[in-house]
Amino acid sequence: MTFVHQFPASVLREYDIRGIVGETLHRADAFAIGRCFGSLIARGGGHRVAVGRDGRLSSPDLSAALIEGLMASGMQVLDIGCGPTPMLYFAATTENMDGAVMVTGSHNPANYNGFKMMRGKKPFFGADIQTLGQMAAAGDVVAHTTGSCVRRDVSEAYVARVAQDWQGGAARLKIVWDPGNGSAGDVLADLVKRLPGEHLIINGTIDGRFPAHHPDPTVPRNLEQLIATVRKREADIGIAFDGDADRIGLVDDTGEILFGDQFLILLARDVLARHPGATIIADVKASQTLFDEVKAAGGVPLMWKTGHSLIKAKMAETGAPLAGEMSGHIFFADHWYGFDDALYAAVRVLNALIASGASLSAFRRGLPKVLNTPELRFDCVEDRKFAVVEEVASRLRADGAVVTETDGVRVNTEDGWWLLRASNTQAVLVARAEAHSPEGLQRLKSVLATQLAASGLAERLNLNQ
Repeated sequence: MTFVHQFPASVLREYDIRGIVGETLHRADAFAIGRCFGSLIARGGGHRVAVGRDGRLSSPDLSAALIEGLMASGMQVLDIGCGPTPMLYFAATTENMDGAVMVTGSHNPANYNGFKMMRGKKPFFGADIQTLGQMAAAGDVVAHTTGSCVRRDVSEAYVARVAQDWQGGAARLKIVWDPGNGSAGDVLADLVKRLPGEHLIINGTIDGRFPAHHPDPTVPRNLEQLIATVRKREADIGIAFDGDADRIGLVDDTGEILFGDQFLILLARDVLARHPGATIIADVKASQTLFDEVKAAGGVPLMWKTGHSLIKAKMAETGAPLAGEMSGHIFFADHWYGFDDALYAAVRVLNALIASGASLSAFRRGLPKVLNTPELRFDCVEDRKFAVVEEVASRLRADGAVVTETDGVRVNTEDGWWLLRASNTQAVLVARAEAHSPEGLQRLKSVLATQLAASGLAERLNLNQ
């Protein structure tokens, strides 16, 4: 039987494959991913692929089609069933699999789904994903053969390994957890049984409709229930996950939100106490405070491109023991495997908090005071977004501005800094600004607005987000 398949161009993203189920993503796409990915693994001499899925209503069917495609390419599939994405990464790493595919829509709405992949122990992204599309369109796959599939529950081994790195002794914190009805619910319930303290899980039932709130802990409104529960219960901390639990969000004991670049400081101080002089990586959207605090703690701060696959690759290249993003992806190579795992990051946050001897709100209040915008997003068509960033960069260079072009443009001034970059996953431009005073923040936003207007985007601006 001849195999040829054409993916909608919109689903082949920079870091994964993702689309709207029944519109841009179908069962046939899942089979084609398995057929092509399996062929790549086979041509590299491999034959073992791990597969997992999140709790979305469409995930069982897409996972079954994916496995069919993998087996048609001769793969021996280890199906770990429903659980968080990092549990699949754990299985693939500890079982020395040749590849892994997670069926997940991550933090997208319930009608989305997608696929995250690993080849060996490395992320599979960028040109790799485009290669799958080219292979499918050309029918460039290995001859049809019959593989196999074994279903195995790895949750016990995974939870035991996460709990193994608890270093808080018998400390009894009061903790509220919110997995957002995502795929971490069952393993989280097992994990908290192994930790001391008082634990309350809200929205712990896995439900792909996400009835309580959207599973994205970077959006403040999605944390409102967690904040209210922390305050009502007078808890020490609130911890939230996204839909597949590779991103974490935190709420302190007063109900205030800590963002990724804030709690990464807490983790960096803890890691650097054991690894002085180590490199700590954060993405270009992170506060300057983070980079300054890493340096003050004896570390080497490294600003890098946004994107979990890009951060993982840079972490492996530099040997950094810790990395993180504003979005809440936290990566540990210190005692862990280098992939982003919200459950493991939660244990390490609790360890660091206990070791500090202070409350999380006291840590937050002790950080230098700066004013910053949230992540600002402006619609911009795909064929213009990267061009706009280059136009802005060109004008800034001509004006002699202090510009970092690691990922888009990050401009330093006496007031602070501002950033403009093109999203790798959506038709939007992303901006952020940070200053030492309200007046300074307004000046930075005005400069950003002027630059965007010069590239024809004035009518789309809303800098009061």
